[in-house]
Amino acid sequence: MKDLINDGISLLSAGASGDGVDRRVFLKAAVGSGFAVAALPVVAQTQVQTSAEGLDAGDHIVVVNGQDVPVYRAQPRDRSNLPVILVISEIFGVHEHIKDVVRRFAKAGYLAVAPDLFVRQGDATRTPMPELMKNIVAKVPDAQVMSDLDTIVKWTKQRGGNTDKLGITGFCWGGRITWLYAAHNPNVKAGVAWYGRLVGETNALQPKHPVDVAQNLKVPVLGLYGAKDQGIPLESVERMRKALDAGNSRSKIHVYPNSGHAFHADYRPSYNAEDAKDGWSKALNWFSTHGVA
Repeated sequence: MKDLINDGISLLSAGASGDGVDRRVFLKAAVGSGFAVAALPVVAQTQVQTSAEGLDAGDHIVVVNGQDVPVYRAQPRDRSNLPVILVISEIFGVHEHIKDVVRRFAKAGYLAVAPDLFVRQGDATRTPMPELMKNIVAKVPDAQVMSDLDTIVKWTKQRGGNTDKLGITGFCWGGRITWLYAAHNPNVKAGVAWYGRLVGETNALQPKHPVDVAQNLKVPVLGLYGAKDQGIPLESVERMRKALDAGNSRSKIHVYPNSGHAFHADYRPSYNAEDAKDGWSKALNWFSTHGVA
């Protein structure tokens, strides 16, 4: 496996052809903000910006089954044997907000990593809606994601991470993946799922949803949801809660009555500063309580 610290080198290494790489570099320069095209415009007034001071942070390439997978990593400088947090992005990919979240975990004492789990299907950060949903997100197999994360976990161990203290968190699309990976990998000590979809129709790419794995789940997962979320109705949250209660994972769900979807996304109008702060505190406490510290 090869590590490429420089972001420009990472982009060059990820491309299969010169034309494709040049286009990606050009688009990144044109956008300039570091945020996903589909997520623009950014609400700058509420955007949280976490510096990399005191951190060892950068972009890497991890080879997974012959595929170059970009990964953003951050950890406290000159420290090793750190607990590991996998940070799973929204549909927008590993853009500036997700990288900032990675740095926040690093500031809290973790080796945190955010892999680009859409890379085989396309560049989620540079694809506008609705092409993003139709041509990239909808075509990502859950099995592919689970396999990629398994390899990323091994890579963090090679980087000095303590994978005996492994946690996972994710937002929206990544929230759903958090539930599924906690069921997939029994070595995960704890998870925090932010407003991830819980139910839905199954298909070859998505054979199960979180509600289908809830009762047999062994890993404690904290679900953070908004009562005003138009895409995740409270009925589905209650179905998930009942399924969890029928098992023994010690998982819990907290619902914020005044928040909708993406209440943690400080760069979007959906941001609820009070609930985001409380959710972050709950997440750190959840990881600490369940052996990821």
